[in-house]
Amino acid sequence: MSTLSDAPEQKARTGLRPSRPLPAPVHVGGDSWIIITVLLILLVATDFVAYLGWTLDGGTNVSTAGYVAMATSVLFSLIVGCGFVTLIFYSSRSGDDEPPALMPPENRAGSGQYRHATKGVK
Repeated sequence: MSTLSDAPEQKARTGLRPSRPLPAPVHVGGDSWIIITVLLILLVATDFVAYLGWTLDGGTNVSTAGYVAMATSVLFSLIVGCGFVTLIFYSSRSGDDEPPALMPPENRAGSGQYRHATKGVK
């Protein structure tokens, strides 16, 4: 049974190596911290304004047409979002997202250009 302490030795014995190099650690510099701070301040300010808008006027009545419009827009947004996710899933599963591959030129006289390979094109 292997333990965590002999993992490098076992890796050397089996010859297993990562399939790709490990990414370099992310370094967050001063400019990144400024951007993060500004975005957090904007988030807090937006939440504060939303809270004020929600609590200051307690007696607002929404008509039936307002509720219907809100429900319709929520339903439409959900349908569009689900449609986009479905398209992304279908696209990634069908292989359409693969990078183009160069095909060698055909054996025709004067054909010195390469053509991009696409799915379904002969």
